[in-house]
Amino acid sequence: MARSPFCWGIDIGKCALKAVRCRLASEPGKLAAEAFDYVEYPMLLTQPEADPAELVRAALQEFMGRNDLRGDRVAVAVPGQAGLFKSVPLPPIEAKKIPDIVKYEARQQIPFPLEQVVWDWQRLAGGLEEGGFVIDAQVAVFAMKREQVYKALAPLTQAGIEVDVLQLAPIALANMVTFDQLPDPATVDPDQPPASIAVVCMGVDATDLVVTNGMRIWQRSIPIGGSNFTKALVQGMQLTFAKAEHLKRNAGRAEDPKAVFKALRPVFNEFSSELQRSLNYFGSTNRTATIGRVLMLGNATKLKGLYEFVGKQLGIDVQRLETFRGLEGPAVIGAPAFRDNRLAFGTAYGLALQGAGGASIRTNLLPREIIQDRVIEAKKPWALGAGLGLLAAAAVSFIGMFFAWSSFDEKLYAAAFKRAEDVKKESQAAIAAFEDGKQKRDAAIQQQRTFVEVEGRRFQTLDMLRAVRSLLPRDPEGAAPPNPADRNELHITSIDCQYFPDLKAWFDPVRQQWAETHATEEPEVEEPAPPAEGAAPETAAADAQPAPGPTGPGWVVQLTGYHYHNEDHHKPDEAAQFVRSTIVKGLLGDAGEVPVSVGPLGGQTVAVKELGIGFPVIVASSPVRPVAIAKETAAAPGEQMPRPEFGGQGPQSPDNEQITLRRFDFTLQFCWQPVSPGAPQPAAPQGGPPEGN
Repeated sequence: MARSPFCWGIDIGKCALKAVRCRLASEPGKLAAEAFDYVEYPMLLTQPEADPAELVRAALQEFMGRNDLRGDRVAVAVPGQAGLFKSVPLPPIEAKKIPDIVKYEARQQIPFPLEQVVWDWQRLAGGLEEGGFVIDAQVAVFAMKREQVYKALAPLTQAGIEVDVLQLAPIALANMVTFDQLPDPATVDPDQPPASIAVVCMGVDATDLVVTNGMRIWQRSIPIGGSNFTKALVQGMQLTFAKAEHLKRNAGRAEDPKAVFKALRPVFNEFSSELQRSLNYFGSTNRTATIGRVLMLGNATKLKGLYEFVGKQLGIDVQRLETFRGLEGPAVIGAPAFRDNRLAFGTAYGLALQGAGGASIRTNLLPREIIQDRVIEAKKPWALGAGLGLLAAAAVSFIGMFFAWSSFDEKLYAAAFKRAEDVKKESQAAIAAFEDGKQKRDAAIQQQRTFVEVEGRRFQTLDMLRAVRSLLPRDPEGAAPPNPADRNELHITSIDCQYFPDLKAWFDPVRQQWAETHATEEPEVEEPAPPAEGAAPETAAADAQPAPGPTGPGWVVQLTGYHYHNEDHHKPDEAAQFVRSTIVKGLLGDAGEVPVSVGPLGGQTVAVKELGIGFPVIVASSPVRPVAIAKETAAAPGEQMPRPEFGGQGPQSPDNEQITLRRFDFTLQFCWQPVSPGAPQPAAPQGGPPEGN
């Protein structure tokens, strides 16, 4: 059944049940009332002899007997003391992150685990939103313990009433006064908000105080209600509770009005003081807010002289809300029962307004599981109809397939099946032949690419060898010392190379030798001096920083050789240090440029690193040892890199006189990733040690 546009706002008070049926009118800012009901209990729910559950059940039964709720929404209020309301200011934040902030604030503000409460929130009017960011905004958080929610819903559920909206009574009052007495918040300038209205709704044993200007809400419950006046008459005039209640309602027609007022004066004073204290507290927490007037609601406020006394004590304009500006409907507004009890319909008015969709605050404390169960229940007929439709469609499909299957004869299709199988085989053979031709084509293309790449690299090895030879130390031509020990020369006995798919596999095992190769050489001393207090001990490799090392494919070139530059007067430039200061320094690119023969820069000189050379490492060496050589050979300086195989010292005569020299043997490795200088290439390896070494 489709829902109607009407909503019943039901306020189950402690004196009577008030209900009004409304919908949004065609005129903006108006709510059309179509029906109402006022069911007064035989006695107050707070009287000692009263059975609240039975009285409420009987009132709901009477209400249901006089009214038809089918198709209408139902909104119900719970007392403000039963729930929690917090107004939380937001920091400048992205609008999409507000739900996360609100959930965090709810955990801080609600004094119970969120699993034990039903809670809801809404962003209040006002604030500024620019570029997805919200500034100076507030949210209202409402909560109620789950067990109290179900306790409040129990009498309505037993009466067969499905509740759609569960709202706190003070918030229903705030919705009512915002709609009925204040301008639309959407049309208000947040920098110049209207004056606030204080709504004082007096119930039987408590009074709800709500202060709002349509953009901000503040509420408090005052523990003084109509029963306090009745009890004052019981004590002051020695009456029964029933007679005192009757006298309170008819105080204007009492035999001795002065005696009645005298008995009620203490309660008048106490109520005014509590109200004044609450409004002062509101003013201290909202210093920019002003209260323009006070509106009093509730049948207890009909007590003669009450609102005049309160206004005189507060010094503010205090009125009873005699007329609802936004409510129309002559059948309701003109009814005597409604006119006599109009002060009690403020909460029901606000509830019906929210249920009809016209309220500014739309939070709902109805548990989500109840809403979900109702949605599922409403969809069951549709699900059943859809299931039956699918079943019928499946049956029709099965019947058709059955007849088609029963008419099938394999012999009729044997020839067609054979032709289809032959075509399938031909297709598979064609696909296989195509794939084979594609593989052969790809192999031929790859071979051609290899030949093209090799053509461009045929002289790269020669350039690398020329570079190494040019980097070997040598004396000026014709100025070589006669003693081999004083010559600036390294004797290379062999050169070899090995390919590595990833040079990291070569460099990681020789990382320590790399650090030692590029460490600062210290003079030899008998006993190392102790380190200064707090200083770290020095080592040969202490100055070398960890190298990132080469990566990617490349070659490792190994030079094996020796030199005689090891006499005492050569220190410290002897042994491994002489290798470092000559060939190692050259391979690092610190000894000038080397010639190239191919590439865009062929016939010119380039830096070593532009050939792809780097990371020289002394991987092995021997202690300096004395050796004897023929004096005749030593008298004529030999070549530093004897041809044709970079090895040997040339022929020696066994008759020559021998001289003794100090020989140092070493094995040096460096990485080579072939590059044609000047051509677009991947970045060459950085072979030098870190700065400062």
